[in-house]
Amino acid sequence: MPLILKQVRLSRRERQILDILIQRGKASASEVRQAMPDAPSYSAVRTLLRVLEDKGHAKHRSEGLRYVYLPTVPREKAKRSAVQHLLDTYFNGSPEQIVAALLDVSSTKLTRPELDRMTEMIEKAKQEGK
Repeated sequence: MPLILKQVRLSRRERQILDILIQRGKASASEVRQAMPDAPSYSAVRTLLRVLEDKGHAKHRSEGLRYVYLPTVPREKAKRSAVQHLLDTYFNGSPEQIVAALLDVSSTKLTRPELDRMTEMIEKAKQEGK
């Protein structure tokens, strides 16, 4: 996770769990396990949650008799970091290439209002870039 989040290697399972925590905002170990495709055992999920805590990506708090886990990075920051990672990894750091991929009719159906909002964002970026 490039510029915004410190790049710490995460396993595929750690990444899955962190993605679930970011999507939901918080989740218990059993909720995480239920949301995982081809989920490992409950104890393996608990171990992975502890590993994410040790790496600084998650924290927990008690809610009644259970622990609830939360991501340590706000959703907006995680989104920016994920986009930066995608940009660097698949689009050679080129925003133009990533926008072209979004506009590719075969992969995404953008509505007219979405296209209009994107056009406004581009115009605003042009004005700020002067």
